[in-house]
Amino acid sequence: MVNLPIIDMVRTGENINRLRKQAGLSVRELQDIFGFATPQAIYKWQQGAALPTIDNLVMLAAVLQVRIDDILVTDAAVQMQIGA
Repeated sequence: MVNLPIIDMVRTGENINRLRKQAGLSVRELQDIFGFATPQAIYKWQQGAALPTIDNLVMLAAVLQVRIDDILVTDAAVQMQIGA
């Protein structure tokens, strides 16, 4: 058995919302930075309904001036059987 972490989407979303506010950015400003036509993706991230893609996560960390690890919230490991 191997312990693997899983991303807590809701807590990660809450983190994104908190970090965005801490950086003094509105959802609209973040939307403009990412070049999104609508703010829906950002709202989904903040609600924990979706996670940013890897490239958006890297950009989000840069914009918020934090590490990716500071954005993602992982739960205590889940045990999984790996291998044959």
